[in-house]
Amino acid sequence: MLPMTETVHLNVTTFGQLLETKMRPCIGVHIRIWACLHRAMGAVRWKSSFRTAPLLTATPLRALVDEPISIKGRFLTPHCPVTVCAQMQSDDGDLWEAFAHYNTNADGTVNLSRDRSVGGSYLGREPMGLFWGLQPAPGSREGLRLRKKNVETPYVMHMSLLEGHVSPSEKQSTELAAVSAERWYMAPGVRRIEIRQDGIVGTLFLPPGPGPFPAMMDLWGMGGGLVEYRSALFASKGYASFSLAYFAHKDLSGSKDRVNVGDSYFKSAYQLLQDHRQVSADRIGIIGLSFGVYLTLRIAIQAGVRPSCLICINGPVGSTISLSDADDRAEHVGSDPTYLICDQGYASFRGLSLPENFSPEQKVKVEHLTCPLMYVMGEDDLSCSSMENANLIVETLKAAGKSQLLTLLSYPGAGHLIEPPYTPNARMSLWSIKPQKLFTLWGGHAAPHAAAQEDSWKKILDFMESHLRQ
Repeated sequence: MLPMTETVHLNVTTFGQLLETKMRPCIGVHIRIWACLHRAMGAVRWKSSFRTAPLLTATPLRALVDEPISIKGRFLTPHCPVTVCAQMQSDDGDLWEAFAHYNTNADGTVNLSRDRSVGGSYLGREPMGLFWGLQPAPGSREGLRLRKKNVETPYVMHMSLLEGHVSPSEKQSTELAAVSAERWYMAPGVRRIEIRQDGIVGTLFLPPGPGPFPAMMDLWGMGGGLVEYRSALFASKGYASFSLAYFAHKDLSGSKDRVNVGDSYFKSAYQLLQDHRQVSADRIGIIGLSFGVYLTLRIAIQAGVRPSCLICINGPVGSTISLSDADDRAEHVGSDPTYLICDQGYASFRGLSLPENFSPEQKVKVEHLTCPLMYVMGEDDLSCSSMENANLIVETLKAAGKSQLLTLLSYPGAGHLIEPPYTPNARMSLWSIKPQKLFTLWGGHAAPHAAAQEDSWKKILDFMESHLRQ
């Protein structure tokens, strides 16, 4: 035996030759023994002491906000509780989150497109529940509503897989895996162009390419300002889209708490879009939500304006507010509580939007419409009397022999703010601080409202395809 302090050096070649010499006589015996064992016991599965780390995937990692994402967890302990959590920051820096409890399958996987949530922000099989189920994190400011302000940046959703059935606020929960995904309103190549021309204030979005493109004029409600995200998404689908401001915007003349524009403003904005060299002048639609519905219908019957189609979402056919050039006066709106029905700090336009409260001159003559109209209605709308207005449209068009122009979509459990799919619903949000703090009621229950948004968006895009492209 060599002394313990002495080292023997063998190079690799020498060691290999020695091993081959010693093992060669035994190989045949070992093969025969292995064959016998295989016949007697069946295939042997070798087990490793090393376990693959849990993995959470989101496919695709970058997508438009209306595109579904496949979320899967793998290499987990079979038949064990896990929590899938989503968190993201709004453009205002507020934290939003959603979570759901799952039980892994026998193969140690969880698949949100296949499996059912048993607790958390939603229940059942909801592949996109982590997105439409987002709510302000505990301790957030009161009355938040998620709205994209900068469409040139994405929402970044951080998703994590936690051990056990827990809440994200439980700091002691173990994170097993994580992944982040980007959600965009603007597809690559879409151009955003600010419009400040002849007093008109808006933003034009153009798809990639030379055009000419079919187009949409996009109108929102009495929240005011300039809302761009729906227009950006339309442009991402191949439509030129013009989001128009008409109230409470710094670049509009006059007081911010008054509607200082009228029929001529909207007609000029429509013609500006129509005259753009990259827009198909005879393929333009108008979409409006809330008070934007009244404006959409009113614009459509003006002389010289011939839209190809109209889309109206939860809004009235008339108004108790006069446009400034309708009778040469502007009226206070928005924060003025005289225009709201207030109850214990909550405000609603439902009473003011009842058709019987509109004077004849402030009610749109719907019977004069000549183009197809889609009206989208949430049956739990707490902001506007949408059902009563929809019924009036149905009756008026029927009496005029124009029922064929109307497509009516009605959604039980959906509220006022029917937006692009996977947008989280706010049942109420902060409306004003001055002269008093008010919250406005929108309505809608999370799951049916989410289903309404997904279904109506598909039908809206199909409607636009039919009347603006074909």
